[in-house]
Amino acid sequence: MTVTTEPVGALMRRWREHRRRSQLDVSLAADVSTRHLSYIETGRASPSRGMIERLCEELDVPLRERNALYLAAGFAPAHPERPFTDLGAAGDAVRSVLTGQEPNPALAVNVCWELLAANRAMSAFLHGVPPELTKPAINVLRVTLHPDGLAPRIRNLGRWRRHVLRRVRRQLDRTAAPGLAELLAELEGYPGPGGDPAEDGAASDASDDLAVPLRMATEYGDLALLYTTTVFGSPRDVTLDEIAIETFYPADPATARLLRAMEE
Repeated sequence: MTVTTEPVGALMRRWREHRRRSQLDVSLAADVSTRHLSYIETGRASPSRGMIERLCEELDVPLRERNALYLAAGFAPAHPERPFTDLGAAGDAVRSVLTGQEPNPALAVNVCWELLAANRAMSAFLHGVPPELTKPAINVLRVTLHPDGLAPRIRNLGRWRRHVLRRVRRQLDRTAAPGLAELLAELEGYPGPGGDPAEDGAASDASDDLAVPLRMATEYGDLALLYTTTVFGSPRDVTLDEIAIETFYPADPATARLLRAMEE
């Protein structure tokens, strides 16, 4: 849980500014007077639990950070944070989705891209990766872009690296999740295809006009994979709010055949 000694008004103002919204815009959308919102942000008024919830909903504040706002206002956190293994039906749903995607590789990660669960099809992608990169907690992006990890196997490393870094930057902007800025800095420091951290590498394939595929060499042959991201709707638990399921699908018939062969 994020712990802060800042007053609740300062935190609320920071999230409003982070979302690039004016006091007038937020007050109209949240059905609160601009004057009252200003008083909350400057500390002249103390928000109720209901007001915090209303403003957080309007500003799309992640549940972890909402708890910090409740604590700063003197209230108990509203959202529990259970271990992944204690999510009950939601955890079962994650495992069911992962298993149901086979032979397509799929995995579940938290907001900082630490591996929570994976299906059997994902194991082929970790084959040959140094043990120091696969010790718990495995960070999926570190394994993917580290020069001792999967990076040498990625045929379109420059393009894929650019895509991953843009995605993490957008995620950091949306969530401001603790630890994510440090992960982004680490990933940006890895060398690109030319050996220079600033070098992003090869040009796009003309065939990649639908989405950026992950093109990877394996002992079975080259794979071209598209991915989708699945999240839970209306989460109330912090852990569940931060889970994403990444599923990789074949981008061409040859990859579909190889994925089936790898399962056998």
